[in-house]
Amino acid sequence: MTALSSTSREWVLKAQSPIWTGDADRNGGRTVTTGLLGSLRWWFEVLVRGLGGSACDPAESDGRCPDKNDKHCVVCELLGCTGRARKFRFDVLDEAGKVKRDQIKKDGTFRFRFTPLHPMRDEEWTLLDLTLRLIADYGAIGGKTVYKPTNEPNRQNASHHRDYGLIQIHQPPRVTSKAKDELKSYVDLSRWCRVNHGDFAWASLEHFWCVKGRYLARDGNNQSSFNRLLGRSMKKNRGQQLFQDTPADRWLAGLQQESKKVFSFKEPEEARRTFGFVKPGLLTLDQMRERLNGVWQDLKNEEFLTGPTILDRLLSNTGGRAR
Repeated sequence: MTALSSTSREWVLKAQSPIWTGDADRNGGRTVTTGLLGSLRWWFEVLVRGLGGSACDPAESDGRCPDKNDKHCVVCELLGCTGRARKFRFDVLDEAGKVKRDQIKKDGTFRFRFTPLHPMRDEEWTLLDLTLRLIADYGAIGGKTVYKPTNEPNRQNASHHRDYGLIQIHQPPRVTSKAKDELKSYVDLSRWCRVNHGDFAWASLEHFWCVKGRYLARDGNNQSSFNRLLGRSMKKNRGQQLFQDTPADRWLAGLQQESKKVFSFKEPEEARRTFGFVKPGLLTLDQMRERLNGVWQDLKNEEFLTGPTILDRLLSNTGGRAR
């Protein structure tokens, strides 16, 4: 039988870049826990979908919990939904254990503390730990993560070329790990509602990819490996115009007020990475790798990590942590 726990747990983290959360006025000079929790929830949903479970999209009126039978998904079981509070209190603390109020800056040490308000299952702690390690090793966290990396010497320090949201797990708590088949069984329990993922089905670890140690950037007025990958014009004065203009290009680049689906981080060098998603029926992982080969001609197949491989690494004995 799965154990239940009411003991709080803390992940001690180090910021490899500043963390931007933002307040109601979009000011990033403070640590706003709801911003971090929202980002954490998004990656938790990606993980659950990658394990074959249903995860609603709280932003979609037709796709969020509870359903017509008053059932909720496995994500809302832990993180809450309309009429249901989340199972834990979430605190962001500084090195002294006090509530962190100012911005988390590069090289700063901080803590995520989760204090159960209701007993939590081992599967929930495992999923939470996997989510944090997925973010730390392959993703990023916060309201803003990256704008546009550049190699232009006179622009590298501009605010819109800075990286945000990279973290490293300095000290994890003790968590009873569950095996992959146990987690898949848990997220597939009949008591969870079944969600039609629809337009957000791509936000799954099954459709995720990551290349570590490489980044995409602008190299001059007329050269940008980032724009080349997305199918955008590489000239600065052409803005967001797509020169290929295929459905896959439009989806990757993102419409106005919609996020692009590729993210690249240049600094710091030891955390350098590029990651993104593909969309079923529109763009496959193999096609994404071919696009990347067009930018990085020396890219090796083993460098292109897919979500299923990443999940196996996270679940391995080494925990999938960066060495």
